[in-house]
Amino acid sequence: MKKPYVIAEMGVNFYDTAKALSISPLEAAKLYIDAAADAGIDCAKFQSYKAGTIVSKNSPAYWDTTKEPTKTQYELFLKHDSFGEEEYRELCNYTHSKGMDFTSTPFDYASADYLADMVDFYKISSSDLSNIPFIKHISSKGKPVYISVGASYISEIDEAYRAIKSAGCDDVVLFHCVLSYPTKPSDANLRIIETLKKNFPDARIGFSDHVAPDETMMTLATAYLLGAEVIEKHFTLDKTLTGNDHYHAGDPSDFKKAIDNFKWIDNVLGSSEKTILPCEEVPRREARRSLVLTRDMKMGEVIEKEDIMPKRPGTGISPQYTEIILGRKVIKDLKEDTILTWDMV
Repeated sequence: MKKPYVIAEMGVNFYDTAKALSISPLEAAKLYIDAAADAGIDCAKFQSYKAGTIVSKNSPAYWDTTKEPTKTQYELFLKHDSFGEEEYRELCNYTHSKGMDFTSTPFDYASADYLADMVDFYKISSSDLSNIPFIKHISSKGKPVYISVGASYISEIDEAYRAIKSAGCDDVVLFHCVLSYPTKPSDANLRIIETLKKNFPDARIGFSDHVAPDETMMTLATAYLLGAEVIEKHFTLDKTLTGNDHYHAGDPSDFKKAIDNFKWIDNVLGSSEKTILPCEEVPRREARRSLVLTRDMKMGEVIEKEDIMPKRPGTGISPQYTEIILGRKVIKDLKEDTILTWDMV
């Protein structure tokens, strides 16, 4: 059964869980990996950065400050940048031991370099779509490149895509993404998935979701129906925690619902080949029509138009052969309502 490849974006949510549970961030990150594996998720994704290399110290917040009150990007990133190569290697090994793929979005060259032998593919943030030298550096490392294209024009996506290809990477996923946290459903613009498929036929197209989860998880189901082959969404163990991403993240039950939806969609979509299904064979025979006599007929009589009528079941001569039957003689005595077969005429 085919379904989209599902990525749980752990981001930095596990730091808040660590604080709430009075455990280390590394222990909390492993709890997230455990829960993702149990939910049937394909890949655990993290973020690798240092506050000092990702943002200037006076860079203002662009998120909902009623949910995350930190006023500058630098202060926020500083809270969540304690991991380095050693921690990510441990998380990589732990993720693989759980049967999932591992990746982390690098936000600087040092992170991109040390992640090279860990990640199953690189994920590049929308925020780096115009950072062409960085994109080329990552794309030259011989790994697939997945890149979000939020807050961009097609021309900018095209430039980034050309940069990836020029660096020797042919396995590319372009994620439709809306760079707004949370994204209003009315801003989700899922038809962009179709636009990307049309404009970049050689790339795989995905959806990186920032719409707050609901009971149906229909945003992700709709993205899949429109052609998204890869689905990414922020992951949390507790949507009520305060912090930058919990309020628009999905918890394990949300991801399970989404994955169940994908399986259901595949089940009902079935095959594109138009043929007769086994379940249709009996109804096809019984519900179609045959030519049936409207009166008793004696052997040798000629069949006229008023002598026959198409009726169910379809076990006799099909009405499509009416013109062939008209004018023929019956070769035996036949009662009214007899279903005609070829050995009778």
